[in-house]
Amino acid sequence: MITFTFNGEELSAHLGQSVAAALIANQERITRLTRFDKKPRGLFCGIGVCFDCLITIDGERNLRSCITPLRQGMVIEVQDGN
Repeated sequence: MITFTFNGEELSAHLGQSVAAALIANQERITRLTRFDKKPRGLFCGIGVCFDCLITIDGERNLRSCITPLRQGMVIEVQDGN
């Protein structure tokens, strides 16, 4: 097991999981809010095609959570607008 931070809360997951899988395992479904309406988005295709699961990791925006491997100590945040 490894730990990471999501929106300021420390969570744990299995080494080798994608960021999206780790979030789902921790009952977290929202990865970003749409730019204009602030509607929640999350995992949709799960294979890196649709870009619905964009998220901010360690300050870097627009990363696809479904294809980004989880690493120890990542700081992950819901991406606001985009």
